[in-house]
Amino acid sequence: MIFGLSIPAFTILHVAISLVGIGLGLVWLGARLRGRWAPAWNLWFLLFTIATSVTGFMFPVATLTPAQIVGYVSLADLALAAAALLIFGREGIWRTVYDLAAIFALYLNVFVAVVQSFLKVSVLHAVAPNGTELPFVVTQAAVLALFSLAAWKAIRRPAVELAEGPLAHFN
Repeated sequence: MIFGLSIPAFTILHVAISLVGIGLGLVWLGARLRGRWAPAWNLWFLLFTIATSVTGFMFPVATLTPAQIVGYVSLADLALAAAALLIFGREGIWRTVYDLAAIFALYLNVFVAVVQSFLKVSVLHAVAPNGTELPFVVTQAAVLALFSLAAWKAIRRPAVELAEGPLAHFN
């Protein structure tokens, strides 16, 4: 039991948090690629993405797993994003640092979603049961290429602030 939930129920909660985080992140990224700073979408994306990583560590496991390694990388990346946003206000180079860190955090969540999809969705699992087959590799390569392109576009385009004042990043 985790938080009074059975492991299957907690898994559903963790997956729901992950999918909401991905959805919010995609909305934020879409705005960012159009040169807009969407602070509310961004805040919720960060909170759900942090919650995704934190809840991932609550599953009972005896050894270090690849999922935990991704979780540690994600949390370190999110700490950098939080510093760029909250301490340095996305000023100067910190705008680029923030954009890259936030996009990387979103990529990691999508990367894991693809892995889990190929493990859990029977039609996908049938075409790539080991996670090394061509359909899996092509899908992950496409995801990496799309997020790399998004990151490149984001750092080349300044974001128009949609709010003013000390809480501008969260309005």
